[in-house]
Amino acid sequence: MDQNRDETDRFLPRFDAAGLITAIVVDANTASLLMVAHMNEEAIGQTRATGQAHFWSRSRQSLWRKGESSGNELTLVEMRVDCDQDAVLLRVTPSGPACHTGRRSCFYRRVEADGSLTFLDDDA
Repeated sequence: MDQNRDETDRFLPRFDAAGLITAIVVDANTASLLMVAHMNEEAIGQTRATGQAHFWSRSRQSLWRKGESSGNELTLVEMRVDCDQDAVLLRVTPSGPACHTGRRSCFYRRVEADGSLTFLDDDA
Protein backbone atom coordinates (compact mmCIF):
# COMPACT_ATOMS: atom_id res chain seq x y z
CA MET A 1 0.00 0.00 0.00
CA ASP A 2 2.92 2.37 0.64
CA GLN A 3 3.56 3.03 -3.04
CA ASN A 4 -0.10 4.03 -3.50
CA ARG A 5 -0.40 6.39 -0.52
CA ASP A 6 0.06 9.38 -2.80
CA GLU A 7 -2.85 8.34 -5.01
CA THR A 8 -5.40 6.90 -2.59
CA ASP A 9 -8.51 8.69 -1.38
CA ARG A 10 -8.16 7.03 2.05
CA PHE A 11 -6.50 8.58 5.09
CA LEU A 12 -3.67 6.17 5.93
CA PRO A 13 -1.21 8.07 8.09
CA ARG A 14 2.35 6.76 7.99
CA PHE A 15 3.57 6.81 11.58
CA ASP A 16 7.28 6.62 12.39
CA ALA A 17 8.87 3.84 14.46
CA ALA A 18 7.68 5.59 17.65
CA GLY A 19 4.10 5.66 16.36
CA LEU A 20 4.19 9.42 15.68
CA ILE A 21 3.51 11.74 12.77
CA THR A 22 4.60 15.38 12.47
CA ALA A 23 1.78 17.93 12.80
CA ILE A 24 2.24 21.42 11.37
CA VAL A 25 -0.23 23.90 12.84
CA VAL A 26 -1.24 27.11 11.04
CA ASP A 27 -3.81 29.82 11.69
CA ALA A 28 -6.69 29.17 9.26
CA ASN A 29 -7.36 32.91 8.86
CA THR A 30 -3.83 34.24 8.40
CA ALA A 31 -1.89 31.13 7.30
CA SER A 32 0.71 32.01 9.97
CA LEU A 33 2.77 29.11 11.23
CA LEU A 34 1.86 28.60 14.89
CA MET A 35 3.61 25.45 16.02
CA VAL A 36 4.92 22.01 15.12
CA ALA A 37 4.09 19.02 17.28
CA HIS A 38 3.59 15.28 17.06
CA MET A 39 0.48 13.17 16.95
CA ASN A 40 -0.12 9.49 17.46
CA GLU A 41 -3.19 7.56 16.34
CA GLU A 42 -5.10 8.50 19.50
CA ALA A 43 -4.28 12.22 19.13
CA ILE A 44 -5.54 12.18 15.55
CA GLY A 45 -8.69 10.37 16.62
CA GLN A 46 -9.39 12.77 19.49
CA THR A 47 -8.73 15.80 17.28
CA ARG A 48 -11.14 14.53 14.65
CA ALA A 49 -13.77 13.52 17.22
CA THR A 50 -13.72 16.71 19.32
CA GLY A 51 -12.59 19.41 16.88
CA GLN A 52 -9.90 20.45 19.38
CA ALA A 53 -6.21 19.84 18.64
CA HIS A 54 -4.66 16.98 20.59
CA PHE A 55 -1.01 15.99 20.47
CA TRP A 56 1.41 13.44 21.86
CA SER A 57 4.00 14.81 24.28
CA ARG A 58 7.28 13.04 23.69
CA SER A 59 8.74 14.42 26.93
CA ARG A 60 5.78 13.44 29.13
CA GLN A 61 4.87 10.37 27.07
CA SER A 62 1.20 11.31 27.21
CA LEU A 63 -1.68 12.64 25.18
CA TRP A 64 -2.53 16.32 25.70
CA ARG A 65 -5.15 18.71 24.40
CA LYS A 66 -3.79 22.12 23.46
CA GLY A 67 -5.22 24.60 25.94
CA GLU A 68 -6.20 22.09 28.62
CA SER A 69 -4.27 24.08 31.23
CA SER A 70 -3.82 27.50 29.56
CA GLY A 71 -7.23 27.83 27.93
CA ASN A 72 -5.51 28.68 24.64
CA GLU A 73 -7.24 26.06 22.54
CA LEU A 74 -6.80 25.31 18.87
CA THR A 75 -10.13 24.63 17.16
CA LEU A 76 -9.74 22.47 14.07
CA VAL A 77 -10.95 23.99 10.81
CA GLU A 78 -9.35 21.44 8.49
CA MET A 79 -6.86 18.59 8.59
CA ARG A 80 -4.73 17.90 5.54
CA VAL A 81 -2.16 15.20 4.87
CA ASP A 82 0.94 15.42 2.69
CA CYS A 83 1.57 13.30 -0.40
CA ASP A 84 3.04 10.25 1.33
CA GLN A 85 0.94 10.71 4.47
CA ASP A 86 3.83 11.12 6.90
CA ALA A 87 2.88 14.65 8.01
CA VAL A 88 -0.39 16.42 8.71
CA LEU A 89 -1.32 20.07 8.45
CA LEU A 90 -3.84 21.38 10.96
CA ARG A 91 -5.59 24.59 9.95
CA VAL A 92 -6.97 25.97 13.21
CA THR A 93 -8.65 28.90 14.87
CA PRO A 94 -6.57 29.75 17.94
CA SER A 95 -8.32 31.10 21.04
CA GLY A 96 -5.10 32.70 22.28
CA PRO A 97 -1.34 32.34 21.96
CA ALA A 98 -0.18 29.02 20.53
CA CYS A 99 3.23 29.07 22.23
CA HIS A 100 3.75 28.13 25.88
CA THR A 101 5.78 31.36 26.20
CA GLY A 102 2.62 33.39 25.59
CA ARG A 103 3.61 34.32 22.06
CA ARG A 104 1.25 33.94 19.12
CA SER A 105 3.66 31.52 17.38
CA CYS A 106 6.42 29.22 18.59
CA PHE A 107 8.56 30.59 15.74
CA TYR A 108 9.46 33.98 17.19
CA ARG A 109 13.25 33.95 16.61
CA ARG A 110 15.29 34.03 13.41
CA VAL A 111 18.67 32.25 13.24
CA GLU A 112 21.29 34.67 11.89
CA ALA A 113 24.35 33.75 9.81
CA ASP A 114 26.61 34.10 12.87
CA GLY A 115 24.41 31.71 14.89
CA SER A 116 22.80 34.41 16.99
CA LEU A 117 19.03 34.70 17.37
CA THR A 118 16.98 37.77 16.53
CA PHE A 119 13.63 38.10 18.28
CA LEU A 120 10.87 38.96 15.82
CA ASP A 121 7.84 41.13 16.35
CA ASP A 122 4.88 39.10 17.56
CA ASP A 123 3.12 39.69 14.24
CA ALA A 124 6.06 38.36 12.15
